[in-house]
Amino acid sequence: MDAEAIAALVDEATKRSGLIWVRPAGEHQHSQPVWHLWQDGSAYVLTGGIEQEAPPLGDRAYVTVRSKEKGSRLVTWVASVEVVEPDGEAWAAVVPNLLGKRLNLPDGEAAAQRWARECTLYRLTPTGDVTETPDRPTTHAHAVAPPPSPARTRVPRPLHLRGRPARRGK
Repeated sequence: MDAEAIAALVDEATKRSGLIWVRPAGEHQHSQPVWHLWQDGSAYVLTGGIEQEAPPLGDRAYVTVRSKEKGSRLVTWVASVEVVEPDGEAWAAVVPNLLGKRLNLPDGEAAAQRWARECTLYRLTPTGDVTETPDRPTTHAHAVAPPPSPARTRVPRPLHLRGRPARRGK
């Protein structure tokens, strides 16, 4: 795919998706599903406080967008990450739209003040680099390895291994 087609795919897929998967750059990081707002060519993700949990993103992250129709990974794009400060004009432009997108707010319109006190608002802007597209999917499973544990489960042999017991007399 050429650069224009990739930019259009990232824009349309992320705009239509209600949930994206964000993974910080670096070793041993895993993807976290988060709700977001797509505005002005960037995804805005609100974390912290009683809002969704997400690891600190640093200055670079990978964003995976799934297809709404099939649920499969559609595109994974590289994002530059910025923290949007509560007193900036970007905050004032984004927060009213976030209030409309956030479902079941416990404090209604007062959520904006709570977000300014307790939360971090990240702006994820596509860099133009992609690691996965529909015509170039990745081949690994993306599964997180289970944590090491000395625990072990003993599984008893099933009763029917040698057949069911015969019914006696009737």
